[in-house]
Amino acid sequence: MRRYLGFWLYAIFSLVLLWICQARWLTPYVQLVLMFIGINIILSSSLNLINGYMGEFSCGHAGFMAVGAYVASILNVGLFTSHKVFGPPLLSPSTAVYLFPATLLAGGVAAALAGLLVAFPSFRTRGDYLAIITLAVNYIVKSAVENIQAIGGARGFMGMRKVVEGMEAVWNIPWVLLWILVFTGLTVWVLHRLVSSSYGKGIVAIRDDEIAAEIMGVNTRRMKVVAFMLSSGLAGVAGGLFAHILGYINPGTFTIMKSTEVMVMVYLGGMGSLSGSVLSAVAFTLILELLRPLQVIKWVVIPLLLILLMLLRPEGILGNRELTDVFPRLRRWFATEKEA
Repeated sequence: MRRYLGFWLYAIFSLVLLWICQARWLTPYVQLVLMFIGINIILSSSLNLINGYMGEFSCGHAGFMAVGAYVASILNVGLFTSHKVFGPPLLSPSTAVYLFPATLLAGGVAAALAGLLVAFPSFRTRGDYLAIITLAVNYIVKSAVENIQAIGGARGFMGMRKVVEGMEAVWNIPWVLLWILVFTGLTVWVLHRLVSSSYGKGIVAIRDDEIAAEIMGVNTRRMKVVAFMLSSGLAGVAGGLFAHILGYINPGTFTIMKSTEVMVMVYLGGMGSLSGSVLSAVAFTLILELLRPLQVIKWVVIPLLLILLMLLRPEGILGNRELTDVFPRLRRWFATEKEA
C-alpha cells in the first residue's frame, strides 16, 4: 500500500483541485497559473533527462514543444471544428472528449520523431557542439512553421478554443486542467521509473563516462535515441496542452527564449534531480507571475536572482539529490520497494 501512496495522494489532490475549480472557488487567472505550472513541470522534467541524467547539453526544447503544439492543434481543429482551410469537421465535436488524449499523444509522437534530428548527431558530438545542433533544430522548426501559410505562417494558428468548448458542451468541467494533471503525473511517474530502473542507469552511466559505459556493455547509441525521443515527445505533449490553454499559438512563442526558460528551471532545481525539476518549475512560474507587474524590468530581476543562486548554491535547489535523499523518512512512504 505504501508503494502507491504517492499515486493516491496525487489522485486525491487532482480530484480536489478539479472540484474546487468546478465550484468556481478559484479565479480563471489562478487556474491559468496552475495550468502553466503543470506545463513547466513536464518541460523541466523532460529536459532534465537529457541535460541532467544523461549529461548532454540541449538548448532547443522549445522546438519540440512547437512540433507537438502544432500537430495536436491541427488534428483537433481539423477533426472536431469547421475551419476555412480544413473544411467541415470530420467527426462530431463531442467525440473530442474521448479522442483529445489521442491527438495529444500524436503530437508527442511527432515531436519524438523530430527528436531524432538531435539523437543521431549526438552519436558523434557532445557539449557545445550538440548545443549548437539543438539550437539549429529549434530554428528549423520555427522557420518551417512560419513559412506554412495553410496553418497561419508567422500570424499563428487558432481554433483550439472551439475544441475545448465542444468538450465542455458534453460535460462542463475544466478539461484542459484535467489533462494537464493527468499528463503531469504520468510524466513524473514515467521518468522516475526510468531513471530508477536498471535500464535507466545506462543513461546515468553515459553522463559519468560514455567510453566506460560502452566497455561495460551499455548500448550508448540506443540509450541516446530513447532518451532524446522520450524527452522530445514529452515536450510535444506539453506543447499540445499549452496550445489548448491559450487557444492560439504563434511561432514567435517557441524561440530560444522559451528554451532558455526551460533550461533555467532545470539548473535551478538541480541537474539529475526529478524532485528539483518539479520544485523549480513551481517556484519559477510563481516568480514570473509575482514579478509580472514589473513588466520588462522583471527580466532584469529574474536573472539577478539566478546569478545570486549560482553564486550561493551553484548545484541548484537539490543538486543531484531527490527529496527522499534530503528527508530520508519519506522513503518509507514514497520510495519504491527497490529504493527502500
